[in-house]
Amino acid sequence: MTKAPFDRLSRRRFLAGTAALGGALAAPAVWAQTQPPAAAAMANSTELEQDVRQTARRNVSSFRTLNWQDYFTDLRRGAILADTDSRAVHFWSEDARTYRLYPSSVPMSDDLLRRGRTEVVQMVEGPSWRPTPAMRQRNPDWPEFVPPGPDNPLGTHALYLSWQFYRIHGTHDTRKIGRRSSNGCIGLYNEHIAELYSLTRIGTQVLLI
Repeated sequence: MTKAPFDRLSRRRFLAGTAALGGALAAPAVWAQTQPPAAAAMANSTELEQDVRQTARRNVSSFRTLNWQDYFTDLRRGAILADTDSRAVHFWSEDARTYRLYPSSVPMSDDLLRRGRTEVVQMVEGPSWRPTPAMRQRNPDWPEFVPPGPDNPLGTHALYLSWQFYRIHGTHDTRKIGRRSSNGCIGLYNEHIAELYSLTRIGTQVLLI
């Protein structure tokens, strides 16, 4: 028998839990290369909002352009650099003519973070999501499966990496961007992951630092 989507109570608990991972309201995009998404507009002025604005100001100095030669030997099939210190994702096209810089969410703690070289092995528009066994152990109220849509933690697009359970993906919860808020993946605004998705292909190099 096919299980029905999780009920309203479970949905509220799940959304509340995932929202809590993001902490306060998110800062808008803070660099010049791409336009900030409308979804990232700030809400009412509160102490939490002030804290986020301070976080955004601190991050401005971290958003700087980088040279791909410092991280990759070539640009075969393009290259993605996820810098977890500055909470930014960089992309260079294979011909080096296209460069993008996006703010991102990063893992909540160092034990959830994996650094090193990998590559894009699968690309999914409208991804579904299943929490990992470790996530279910930490959050037993979370659903076993979430279909594509506004409740899906992977947002509108996902780039699956060769490391099991690790992805670069979007998020419908814009509060998470620019913060330590994920369970291991790298998150982007949906507008930005859609653009990165259009620039990426299977085999694109990925480096997490």
